Amino acid sequence: MKTVLLLRHAKSGWSNPGLTDHERPLSARGERAADLMADHVARKTPRPDIILCSTAVRTRQTLAPLVRRLTTPAPPISLEKGLYLASETALLTRLRALPDEAATVLLIGHNEGIGQLAEALAGRGPSALIDALREKFPTGALATLRTPAQHWADLAMGSAELVAFVRPRDVAGAA
Repeated sequence: MKTVLLLRHAKSGWSNPGLTDHERPLSARGERAADLMADHVARKTPRPDIILCSTAVRTRQTLAPLVRRLTTPAPPISLEKGLYLASETALLTRLRALPDEAATVLLIGHNEGIGQLAEALAGRGPSALIDALREKFPTGALATLRTPAQHWADLAMGSAELVAFVRPRDVAGAA
């Protein structure tokens, strides 16, 4: 069994029009959401065996508070340019290339790809969660999917169960 944690970066800032999209940082709201979601991931999800993260500033800033909260040693982290604005197909291809020793992966990326991948993988799960996922995959949201695949190479569309879909507002409301 494999677990896929798909985390969309937190809310980014637009205050500096001179920055490229890749260099946009988190807004103050995004920083608060990243902290909330880091606490949630550290306390409520399976510990990632590996973390894949886009090289964009906003994804790395979303990752930073989580790394501080994970018990040492932190899992291996791979910052990958290819995850920046990657499509659902590219993200699936990357997950299929993971080593089978890893049971749980955390992938931090961008929409549209991350939301489309979550929808495509989720073949089953509570209807309220699937409906919420399909409605919108907002910034800072986390989809937790479990698949019976023994090998990452066998990860297939529709093969996973959506076991949780958490938005920053859900965590803030529970705090």
